[in-house]
Amino acid sequence: MRRIYLDHAATTPTHPEVVKAMVPYFTEAFGNPSSIYSCGQEAKGAVEEARTKVAELIGARSEEIVFTSGGTEADNLALKGVAYANECKGNHIITTSIEHHAVLEACKFLETSGFKITYLPLDKYGLLDPDDVKKAITARTILISVMHANNEVGTIEPLEEIGAIAREAGVCLHTDAVQTVGHIPVNVDKLRVDLLSISAHKLYGPKGVGALYVRKGTKLVPLVHGGEQEKRRRAGTENVPAIVGLGKSVELARQEMGREPERLAYLRDRLIEGLGKKIDHIHLNGHPTRRLPNNVNVSIDFVEGESMILNLDLEGICASTGSACTSSSLEPSHVLLALGLPPEQAHCSLRFTLGRENTEADLERVLDVLPGIVAKLRAMSPLWRTSR
Repeated sequence: MRRIYLDHAATTPTHPEVVKAMVPYFTEAFGNPSSIYSCGQEAKGAVEEARTKVAELIGARSEEIVFTSGGTEADNLALKGVAYANECKGNHIITTSIEHHAVLEACKFLETSGFKITYLPLDKYGLLDPDDVKKAITARTILISVMHANNEVGTIEPLEEIGAIAREAGVCLHTDAVQTVGHIPVNVDKLRVDLLSISAHKLYGPKGVGALYVRKGTKLVPLVHGGEQEKRRRAGTENVPAIVGLGKSVELARQEMGREPERLAYLRDRLIEGLGKKIDHIHLNGHPTRRLPNNVNVSIDFVEGESMILNLDLEGICASTGSACTSSSLEPSHVLLALGLPPEQAHCSLRFTLGRENTEADLERVLDVLPGIVAKLRAMSPLWRTSR
């Protein structure tokens, strides 16, 4: 049975060309980038080449890129780094109720240190009103953090408008762009962001590496102290193979940016339409049009999401109910609850996120298999029987 992988928002398979690019830096080019002899300088050159590639993808300068261990560290460095660097100016941070847990948990931690957090609500599609951001800004506001696109429902936020508001108020703006960089065009000047988080394994690179864009002039206190790596913004010997892998993955993403988003959007819409025709009592979560080109998130009434996932897995289809970072939790998605879904409907969610290797045949397989799974599970549900 051929496995059909439809959970690219959780992670992506490492591209063969990325693996090929990384291999030499495990073996013959193993030098420490901080060493001044040739072996070390070869490694340093590879790190700086990757830094340039990442910068070019998002319209930044290479010196504004800080390599991290992934998106979670990048988010933590952005929030905690800016917060502690600007304590003398204020203690107020603005974010949203649908952020990734890397942002929400960092905010909870900062609250224990005396920072005040405003969690802005969103509409039923998961869309933030820029006017709400403007109204929330006070004289003590030092940072705004709004994700570029939500990892669960795929809604793309109006960052350009929010960026203009933040710039006018003189407040730093951070965005978690883990789900967008490499998938849709992202330009830090167009978005007017001061900090932007990236994760390699979301764009066909290796796990355990990411980056934080830090606009020149943005004050940042490091989380990790030690050596002088990353211009003293993140100490520790660089993970050269992984950084090279990130560089190669963004290079490949840049090459495919013109055609891949359009192809995925076509497949996404085909799947949404097919599910709507074949399954009743189904609801699309997230914005109907302002969403990531590869994201399909639905709630199917009277069926638990986890049960659908397990049954799909038996058919060789990998999907999810939401964020992989909270997959072990029995609690309903905080994102869907924030959109106003009742807990019982939030528990019925199913997320498909498409990728490079997915085809129309993959979607037809889902449309052939899922209706039968839903019918079987509903037949066992007392809620389904009493609703009819």
